Amino acid sequence: MSCLLPHAQHPIPAAAGIGLRAPHIARVLQERPRVPWFEVHSENYFAAGGPMHAALERIRADYPLSLHGVGLSLGSADALDVAHLGRLRQLVDRYQPALVSDHICWGAIGGIHLNDLLPLPYTWEALDLVVSRVQQVQDALGREFLVENVSSYLNFRHADMPESAFVAELVRRSGCGLLLDVNNVYVNSVNHGFDPGEYLRAMPHASVREIHLAGFLRKDRLPVPLLIDSHSRPVADEVWALYREALELCGPQPTLIEWDQDIPELEVLLAEAARAEEELHACRTAIA
Repeated sequence: MSCLLPHAQHPIPAAAGIGLRAPHIARVLQERPRVPWFEVHSENYFAAGGPMHAALERIRADYPLSLHGVGLSLGSADALDVAHLGRLRQLVDRYQPALVSDHICWGAIGGIHLNDLLPLPYTWEALDLVVSRVQQVQDALGREFLVENVSSYLNFRHADMPESAFVAELVRRSGCGLLLDVNNVYVNSVNHGFDPGEYLRAMPHASVREIHLAGFLRKDRLPVPLLIDSHSRPVADEVWALYREALELCGPQPTLIEWDQDIPELEVLLAEAARAEEELHACRTAIA
């Protein structure tokens, strides 16, 4: 397999960025906050033009950019959507982002999109399928592609391996990069009863290119613990602690604060990013 390397006009530093969301775009354009980088959802920019593209082109001139998708449905029994992949390729060519990613999941069947990131059965058959899809995406884009571990609320009875082994083997066999969502690791560890530290230790640390942090909802008054990956709250203390473990294993990596529902004022996101930056600084200091 040929070596696929990240490439972009502005590389992303090992620093804490935030998601660029519609309520904050005007302020970002006017104030140019001191944010190391922004991430946007790829599918929001699949249209050819319009005000969102006009704004992103101005922001892209000054800030590194990561494109994060939710619609490739890499694990679907359907064939990969060539039209969707083509629009992603056009977007990548247009903005030359430092990183491009999507999720280890499925979300479409029979041409119908289900508007969710659904978990896979962790079987050898599913692994073969997703490896081939990731390789197809990397060939189409001509560059390294990142896959992200997802949150889930059920386990399939017929599984050949734990989630961590599936993720690690997918990255190893496909040659892609890993977007390690630490919040999702913690959410799944509570929902499915495994050790999140053991999960982190099983990851291919040299392949981690980006880390996600987000907030979750805790569902009470249930017979078993249940966490929902809501992206609507500050990062929990337990996730900050797990993030420190991830940095010890992987070293400083570009880290994103995800907040997609109940979006707060920009200052709240900047404060969360500042806390992540403190952890990154502590990691750099420890290494030095």
